[in-house]
Amino acid sequence: MATSDLMLSLGLIEKDVNADTLWVWCYPSIGADLREVLLRKCCLTLNNRVLHTFVFGQYSRTWYYISTVEVQEPTALKKVTHFSIVVTAKDFNPEKYAAFSRVLCRTYIKHGSPVKMMEGYVAVLTKGICQSDENGSFLIKDYDVRKAYLAGSLKDVVSQFGMETIILYTALMLKKRVVVYHPRIEALLEFTRALPGLVWHRKDWSILHPFVHLDNNELENLKLCTGYVAGFVDPEVRDRSDLFDVYVNLPDSEITVSQNAKEALAMGKLHKEIGNFIVQAAEDTDRTDAQVVKDISIKTKEILSNLMSLADEADNSKLTLETLKQRHYPPATENFLFHLAAAEQLLKI
Repeated sequence: MATSDLMLSLGLIEKDVNADTLWVWCYPSIGADLREVLLRKCCLTLNNRVLHTFVFGQYSRTWYYISTVEVQEPTALKKVTHFSIVVTAKDFNPEKYAAFSRVLCRTYIKHGSPVKMMEGYVAVLTKGICQSDENGSFLIKDYDVRKAYLAGSLKDVVSQFGMETIILYTALMLKKRVVVYHPRIEALLEFTRALPGLVWHRKDWSILHPFVHLDNNELENLKLCTGYVAGFVDPEVRDRSDLFDVYVNLPDSEITVSQNAKEALAMGKLHKEIGNFIVQAAEDTDRTDAQVVKDISIKTKEILSNLMSLADEADNSKLTLETLKQRHYPPATENFLFHLAAAEQLLKI
């Protein structure tokens, strides 16, 4: 997909000397529903003094990237104390849009007009590059999507959770709902973005919703997804068992499986074997994060090819519970393979 097909819009939110936070400009357009969400995501509407320089997330299949700057005198911006630049796009690539936003922020501070920002935006849309001596340059081809996928650290995940990482792996393999809580948005973004790497064979970061508020519109939107990794800064999410199969409390390093998911996520010999494999791969100091992702992916493909060979023996290349029972697997392994076949659409219905 060409760059011009990926970026959707550019927006500007300002906080003035009266502490009012308002949308002041967007190009070509951003719907009212999404604008309300983005106003909530940018930290300017909060009364606290914490400034989140860069956040990202997904709402209604649209990725958003928000860079926020405190205005230092003197600039061309009068009566503005802070502003946020919002880029919406179809692709997940935080590093790409953070770099682009930095150029746009410098441009806006210098000129105090959205027109110059729009010129940079259009240049990237049409040529894949925007250049200026004083505001820096941005080249789209420097930012490969695979780099974005691999920027999260599975080694850090395993370092924190050890053998319990197998719960996260199993939940993602079975397309379950994983909710992660941390009060600090930066920690949440860093942790959640790594998790889809556990199921690298799908290369599907659309399951990632790293920054969700307990807002009805956002939650209804989330519930439309079959499985996801969703990040929350609100501790009350722990009481919302309707939202998760697995709940991760990051500050306390605790993973909880909800009552309704206990059967599907029952652990057995196979899980222990995979868990040990993941821990050993991650703890090997000679292996990079990318190599750990590859190691886990190879292990996953072994399991999937085993499942596919069983399906090939069955009618219409689809598995049934009877086919699995004939193999006399341990109950937890049979249960996992059955749910995995359903997740991979290899199950006869």
